[in-house]
Amino acid sequence: MAYPTIDRPYGLKPINLIGGQVYAGQTRQYVIASGTTPAIFYGDVVKIIAGGTVAKDVGESTATPCGVFMGCSYVNAQGQVIFSQYFPSGTTAPTGTQITAYVADDPDQLFKVVLVAGATEDGNGLTPAFLGRTVIGGNAQLVQNTGSTFTGDSAIGVYTDGATVTASLPIRIIDVVPDTANSSGNFCELIVKWNAAYFTLAEGTPNTITWAGGHQYLNPLGV
Repeated sequence: MAYPTIDRPYGLKPINLIGGQVYAGQTRQYVIASGTTPAIFYGDVVKIIAGGTVAKDVGESTATPCGVFMGCSYVNAQGQVIFSQYFPSGTTAPTGTQITAYVADDPDQLFKVVLVAGATEDGNGLTPAFLGRTVIGGNAQLVQNTGSTFTGDSAIGVYTDGATVTASLPIRIIDVVPDTANSSGNFCELIVKWNAAYFTLAEGTPNTITWAGGHQYLNPLGV
């Protein structure tokens, strides 16, 4: 049986949840503020910002996600309701309307994602890389490649050197995808989840604990 060839990253694709729970396509609706930048593509990471709206989380080695963008709807200047694969940068909402984002927001969500060869878009961040099973259990950073305005799809990938345990990295690698392994038995697609929030301690009078990272719903100090 022939399996697809992965030639570029495609963002984060929800597949199921931790413990074998089924993902049935559930999303939460959030508002995108009129005029928000930058663009948000299908499979991009989003976060809650001031005012209770969402925007693209552009973090790479750190991030504070509330989920993954699954499209949006808005009213255009002609009064038509548009359902879109991506949110064009700077889109404004006519008076009396709002822009609605659909977000896969479950903190237990698992995603399929492409492992890439570099940590930046112009440094092989658009090229799939292959590593062995030893990546399972490690952490990875996001690579914020620019999505496609033609398809509306994200181009985010993840990058790791193979054994990264840095606590601030936003992605934890749970498994590999055998369907697209190469002839050497290495893997370019991974199953991942959001890494846990972490804290830092600053000694003083009193000591100060600062929480950071992780899914926003699980941060005890709020968004």
